[in-house]
Amino acid sequence: MTAKRQPLLIGLTGPIGCGKSTVARMLADVGGTVVDADVLARRATEPGRATLPLIGERFGNAVFTADGEMDRAAVARIVFDDEAALRDLERIIHPEVRRLVAQELASAADADAPFVVIEAIKLIEGGLAERCDHVWLITCGAAIQRQRLVGRGAESADIDRRLATQGEGLTGRLEVLLEAAGRSRSTIRIISTDGSLDETRELVEEALADALDDGR
Repeated sequence: MTAKRQPLLIGLTGPIGCGKSTVARMLADVGGTVVDADVLARRATEPGRATLPLIGERFGNAVFTADGEMDRAAVARIVFDDEAALRDLERIIHPEVRRLVAQELASAADADAPFVVIEAIKLIEGGLAERCDHVWLITCGAAIQRQRLVGRGAESADIDRRLATQGEGLTGRLEVLLEAAGRSRSTIRIISTDGSLDETRELVEEALADALDDGR
């Protein structure tokens, strides 16, 4: 029996507010199947998941609502300024996210998807980049990033904190992490979303054409 062809897998990552979701939508518009790791991370902490007892052991009952659901705002307040707590949370959640991603990829292969996109701000740290054929780093200028976060309704203090941890130089650090994980530069693409939507779409379609050609 002939093994089913695995679709080309493109990973999208980059700082918050730089346009990962916009690029993902553009790729979906041309036939790609998009897997949103943030959505799967929320699913990974739904009631009944094996992650919840582990989260309770690490963070206590105060991070759960009266009906047993994880209080995401309470967890966020704990981990935002505590790197050790964030790493502990990720160690609990990432394995379940990877399992859910594997399910989504199997479904995409069964559906003969031409290519699949994994959108994840923690693509590398979550162990997903190593599965990807190509990794795209989505970036933009700091002023545009701030403007977009303001447009989402984020408060100034929250924006300052986020930009302090995901500010200038993150894209370069992501490149270093990718190469340390064994990614060659030929499989890494930096896409700037500083321009108009049409300009961004042109960059995305060019990058996709190159990736598809490389996968043949």
